[in-house]
Amino acid sequence: MRKIRIATLSVVATAVLLAWAVPAMAAHSRQAGTTVTVTATEFKFVLSAKSVPHGTVTFKLINKGALGHDFSIDGKKTPVINPKATATLTVTFAKAGSYPYLCTVPSHAAAGMKGTLKVT
Repeated sequence: MRKIRIATLSVVATAVLLAWAVPAMAAHSRQAGTTVTVTATEFKFVLSAKSVPHGTVTFKLINKGALGHDFSIDGKKTPVINPKATATLTVTFAKAGSYPYLCTVPSHAAAGMKGTLKVT
């Protein structure tokens, strides 16, 4: 009888632990998000990913050009950064879709510093 009671308590304790741990681990993985490296040169961007899952995305802008550049997407943007500098921008995409991005420095987008990121 005692062995059955210990086994039952063990099963209940394991179930309680899993009921707490599984949602906690899932929330942590959602919060981790995605990182996309954005390399800026004259006059283009190269993104390390052309599509990302919806949720939080951190863009790491690296300016390998000779001029100042910024990166703008979904109403948010980095500051203009100097050559050889970096900046980060975190954006939360609530839904799937196509999101245009561009450099807002005058005439840079017209010269080719623009594109579209697909969010799935």
